[in-house]
Amino acid sequence: MDLRAADLRGADLSAADLSDADLSGADLSGANLSGVNLRGADLSYAKLSGADLRGADLRGANLTDADLGEADLREAHLGDAVVNRANLANANLRGAERRGTQRRRADRNKPDRRKAGPDGYERP
Repeated sequence: MDLRAADLRGADLSAADLSDADLSGADLSGANLSGVNLRGADLSYAKLSGADLRGADLRGANLTDADLGEADLREAHLGDAVVNRANLANANLRGAERRGTQRRRADRNKPDRRKAGPDGYERP
């Protein structure tokens, strides 16, 4: 599926099958991508700031130079994903599976890995 440079800001794509999709340069800022299948997708240079990627399958995805600042990646599957130079500032990676993830010079300033309270929200 070719969605290169698509404007999908704030879109609800939860549980969609976007495996092997080309989303390079797409703007997915604030999008709901919870539970989405992005296995093997090209998300290089994509804007995913503030996106909800809880439980998303990103195994083998290319996230090179992607902006994942403030993204919610709790319980996401990132095994074998390439996150070279990706911005992960303040991204929530709690419980994310990252085995085999390739990263070089990724910006991981202050990722929020705190445990959530019983209501599911992050504790201060």
